[in-house]
Amino acid sequence: MRKILLGMALVSGICFSTFAQDPVVPSYPIDLQTAVTVALENNLTLKRSELNQQSNEATLLQNQGARYPSLTAGGSTNFNWGRSINPATNLFETQRIGNINLNASSNATVFNAGRINNTVKQTKTILEQGYYNIEATKNTITLNVINFYVNVVFNQEQVKIAENQLKTTQDQLERTTKLVNAGSLPYSDQLDLQSQLATNNVDLINAKATLNGSLLNLAQALQVPYTADFEIEKPELSVDDTFMVSESSASIFQTALATMPEIKAAALGVESAAYGVNIAKAGYYPSITLFGNLGTNYVDLYDAKFSEQVDVNFSQAAGLQLSIPIFSRMNNKANVQRANVQKRLAEVTELEAKNQLRQDIETAYTNALASEQSYQASLTRIESLEESFRIAQQRFDLGAINSVDFQVAQNNLFSAQSQLVYDKYTYIFRVKVLDFYLGNPINLN
Repeated sequence: MRKILLGMALVSGICFSTFAQDPVVPSYPIDLQTAVTVALENNLTLKRSELNQQSNEATLLQNQGARYPSLTAGGSTNFNWGRSINPATNLFETQRIGNINLNASSNATVFNAGRINNTVKQTKTILEQGYYNIEATKNTITLNVINFYVNVVFNQEQVKIAENQLKTTQDQLERTTKLVNAGSLPYSDQLDLQSQLATNNVDLINAKATLNGSLLNLAQALQVPYTADFEIEKPELSVDDTFMVSESSASIFQTALATMPEIKAAALGVESAAYGVNIAKAGYYPSITLFGNLGTNYVDLYDAKFSEQVDVNFSQAAGLQLSIPIFSRMNNKANVQRANVQKRLAEVTELEAKNQLRQDIETAYTNALASEQSYQASLTRIESLEESFRIAQQRFDLGAINSVDFQVAQNNLFSAQSQLVYDKYTYIFRVKVLDFYLGNPINLN
């Protein structure tokens, strides 16, 4: 027992040290796998769930201990003056009496209609359910981090597009200024491009602000301080013809039913509630308890030695106690009724979990298909706009179109580029979500 207690104290000390430490702060730039690992290490909701599991483990240990006999031992010493009972003779005497009493007792449950066994089974089920809930929490954290990570990559691309647009306008302004000075183009074209340059500067500032916001969101998801050096390692993300999963939403759902921890946790909730019904029904049955007592005493009025008196006065007792519930004032009936309600509620919770999973997969599948179509449409659109912009730039340099028409072509192209980036990363993330439901490892490489 001493070794067990010391071991539990050591584990508790380690756990307290683990949970009391400062957040893990990685070195930057950070890749996706490291980001997920750091988020799992630092998430306080996850730590709270893990601590609750330790409490469940202690409850299981306590319930398992109810199967074994209890044993207590003790003693007392006292002095009486005046008229008091002599513990050795049980007669009243008028003198000082000093005595020592020693005792030990034990009791064990012999029969209680399976209450202890069902309680242990229920606690084990709750403990296992807790492990699956922790896994579900980890999955949620992982998906959130991936989403924030992809947003950072997307916004980095948006900054590049804004920078390219600004540079294109700057180059065109320089050429236009030379042509205006040479008298080949009107001064209004230069003014239009100067206005466009100012707009592009604002767009770049906004894109950088959005990027910083997405970096802040990612840092907060990791629960690390947001500093100027916080940055990610940009993965090389590409979309190919086989990127979309070939399974239907129905087949993905069937696979997810067997792998998703929230479904397993909900099923264990029903099992736990069923044990609760059995525990409540045990209240209708008799219970039998075995007990035993040992006792002795020593009185200082006699010349006999301590060991002799203890031996002579030694007494033993053992017996069985039967308790028959006759009328519990409806407590047992109410307990069974509540337990049955809890079981039905657990069944509803399991059905809700399955329905929610099915709806999430159907939504994810539909969104992924829509994103694939949007991405393909954006690819076709941008090919046409790139050619239109190339022709517009040549015509503007030759003076065949004015600056307004040139800016329209330019804005159309960069708007399409921005939309293509959005469609690309939206598509990638949504397909990764489907991979997650299929139980595949998620990475962005």
